[in-house]
Amino acid sequence: MRSENNTVDRTKRFILWFDEIGMKDVPLVGGKNASLGEMTQQLKSRKIEIPTGFAITTAAYRRFVESNNLQKRIESILEGLDTNDHSNVASRGEDLRKLFLNGEFPLDLKIEISSAYKVLSRNLETKNPQVAVRSSATAEDLEGASFAGQHESILNVMGELSLMKAVKQCFASLFTNRAISYRTDKGFGQMGISLSVGVQQMVRSDLSCSGVMFTIDTESGFDKVIYITASYGVGELIVQGGVSPDQFYVHKELLGNTENPVIEKVLGDKLHKMIYSGKRAELIEVPVPIKERKRYVISDEEATQLAVWALEIEKHYGKAMDIEWAKDGLSGELYIVQARPETVFAIKKEKVYETYILEEKSKILVRGGAVGSKIGQGTVNVLESAIQISDFKKGQVLVTDRTDPDWEPIMKKASAIVTNRGGRTCHAAIVSRELGIPAIVGTVDGTEVLRSGMKVTVDTSEGVGNVYDGLLKFRIEKVNLEEIPETRTKIMMNVAMPENVFFHAQIPNDGVGLSRLEFIIASHIGIHPMALIDYAELSKKAGHGDSEIARIIEAIDERSEGYEDKTRFFVDKLSLGISKIASAFYPKDVIVRLSDFKTNEYAALIGGELYEPKESNPMIGWRGASRYYDEKFRAAFELECQALRTVREQKGLKNVKVMIPFCRTPEEGKKVIEIMKASGLEQGKDGLEIYVMCEIPSNVILADEYSKVFDGFSIGSNDLTQLVLGLDRDSELVSHLYDERNLAVKRMIKNVIEVAKSNGRKIGICGQAPSDFPEFAEFLTECGIDSISLNPDTIVKTRLLVAEKEKALRK
Repeated sequence: MRSENNTVDRTKRFILWFDEIGMKDVPLVGGKNASLGEMTQQLKSRKIEIPTGFAITTAAYRRFVESNNLQKRIESILEGLDTNDHSNVASRGEDLRKLFLNGEFPLDLKIEISSAYKVLSRNLETKNPQVAVRSSATAEDLEGASFAGQHESILNVMGELSLMKAVKQCFASLFTNRAISYRTDKGFGQMGISLSVGVQQMVRSDLSCSGVMFTIDTESGFDKVIYITASYGVGELIVQGGVSPDQFYVHKELLGNTENPVIEKVLGDKLHKMIYSGKRAELIEVPVPIKERKRYVISDEEATQLAVWALEIEKHYGKAMDIEWAKDGLSGELYIVQARPETVFAIKKEKVYETYILEEKSKILVRGGAVGSKIGQGTVNVLESAIQISDFKKGQVLVTDRTDPDWEPIMKKASAIVTNRGGRTCHAAIVSRELGIPAIVGTVDGTEVLRSGMKVTVDTSEGVGNVYDGLLKFRIEKVNLEEIPETRTKIMMNVAMPENVFFHAQIPNDGVGLSRLEFIIASHIGIHPMALIDYAELSKKAGHGDSEIARIIEAIDERSEGYEDKTRFFVDKLSLGISKIASAFYPKDVIVRLSDFKTNEYAALIGGELYEPKESNPMIGWRGASRYYDEKFRAAFELECQALRTVREQKGLKNVKVMIPFCRTPEEGKKVIEIMKASGLEQGKDGLEIYVMCEIPSNVILADEYSKVFDGFSIGSNDLTQLVLGLDRDSELVSHLYDERNLAVKRMIKNVIEVAKSNGRKIGICGQAPSDFPEFAEFLTECGIDSISLNPDTIVKTRLLVAEKEKALRK
């Protein structure tokens, strides 16, 4: 849709259509419009949908300034500017904006804008089409400086008069208080910036949904995933932090190679949405019906489509990107409405890995979504409005309902930020990442629970945001990743929960030696699997007046809301938890241990008391392999198999290996493997390996026989120690005798390593001992073990230790 007047020098033209511009034209059309033009020119052929439109250029802005004699008046108002004084910035900003809002368009500029709008009307075959009018500054959407929310966007503009008014509002927004302050902080001059305005076909997301996506994990910088947020209505609420959106993670390497590359999804509350209302089509905020809140805004297929587009955009630009998308409620089509470089990890060049470790705990006051992976602390200051900037002192913890760009002068002084509302792509999250301070968003009641004057510690280091009472001790460990040596012995990782794996996967490692299913079941599901299988029967009992069963049904319904098939809830949650872990380390091996709850632990799950016997010593009772083939539990075990099959087949994560715990005899192992085969998990098919935990003396004594059944062993030093020494590791009375370094335990371990290797079987260790005792890791290296799996915080130091030991053994 190129301009008819192509004879004029393009640097002097007032209108340039998107298909005429690209990233080289930032000085003419600003960062936002240049990117829209770049995608229109270069990516439309790849079937990425970009709404059509045109840019009102920086030449037009300068023409407006010139015709209204604004330049000297702007310089005069800015003279003596003090961005540390909020009232100083506010008064000057208001005066500057009035200059533009009270200005008049020169006739030549007015005619060109009017003509372009008419051409757009003809091409869209609509009289007075709805358009989005967006500011696009020449120093906007650059690496290291996003200018997120600094300038105005006016949506759903209709008619020439409304368009002219919106353009002036955009011009004026070059001098919002927040933009003035932000430019100073980022080292940009106040007078060297110009502004372009984009006029873009309006996508009716008010009738459907919209969101933001990043081609990188926004918290860890992990670059193998695409992170997508989605909420109903116009996207402003997501950015403002007014809503907690749905979240999706899609694995890049699985795109196009597997049935469903979505590796994680989290249902947001989506309490409100923004829609257009009335004859003037003004944006208003309305509640979302509860049925809509309880379902995902977009399907897995739509999330995958968006991810495909995001990956194409990232490849084209050659860098991580921050992308806005929208779905038109009239056509049902998805669109990309904006793309800019990701601004946080783009400027992190150092090869140093920082780990924040909280050394003590206290009462958790509030909890929410973690932004970043740091720890901050200080005195709480609860503020209702950004006008209260003078009440905020440097180093305090900012607590508020939500933030917008007006809050930035306060935010840059904070040691941490806590908000009631918002998700990981809201304004508070974006700015706190850029500032490098921890934030917790979506706490719901943070401003009620936390009070000004309280001393708190804000912890986002564990993937969940916790505000602890008091100033707790913590430390920061720094590792130069370029100094980590390679070792013959594989140094693997023990992973408990999916939440923090994107951080952990960036520590030099050789895969996951132990991922425990029971951790995912307890945290993400929380319901006994047999209660889900028997849900219909239990519901009948509840309907017949059994109050205890009714209580259980109510708890199940609350946990599994949105699922009519309750077993599907179990399989979905479990498979997604495994998928996130497996994808973070892909294509390295991830050894997933089947559930190893003891009867008392299973009984603690919702409905568990209906199915679990009371045992005097659950530690050596009905656990591990003995449950899987028992008719009282087999159906539950088959759900685990379904989840693993989903991960390997639908997600394509064939790096997942399976491990059977507490297998007392080789015959038990054979029974379990047969059930797995009947459930679609056939040993050897598509590279599926099945290992056994070596944690019972019989596993060592009969290692030759176990080698005929399994592909490998993983030594569980915790249980092996208690069973070799004949003590209960949970008993304080004999705890002084519990020591994995005991000679009897070490001889058992040395023996099984020798037997496994003589039979050509893999053998590693996933117990706690090498994480706790450096000398134990040296002992394992001497024995020639294939792999050592460790807690994340001990991986680097153990790798260094093992490298030195291997070097000494070679001499």
